[in-house]
Amino acid sequence: MDALLLINPTIPLGQVVATRGVFALAGENSMFAEFMRRSLNRHAKGDWGDLDEADKQENDLSLKNGFRLLSAYTAAGLPKIWVITEADRSATTILFPDEY
Repeated sequence: MDALLLINPTIPLGQVVATRGVFALAGENSMFAEFMRRSLNRHAKGDWGDLDEADKQENDLSLKNGFRLLSAYTAAGLPKIWVITEADRSATTILFPDEY
């Protein structure tokens, strides 16, 4: 995931990885690769994406208290992805919801 450039992250992401399915699609589809990069940047800035208000508030509390963070992103014509940062901020994983 070295090709993913983070711009002014506010959340430490640790090692950024993607599941095999996400990685394979990013290699085949440049639009999906760009969507993935933009989604990771949003997550790194505390934009939780397409979560309901209660889940966004939970993430805000998790950010303050050092718990795991989950974001969800969708774009027309592309599969939904989740971005999960571990509580200790050692790693962030990009995955499809059905891979959880």
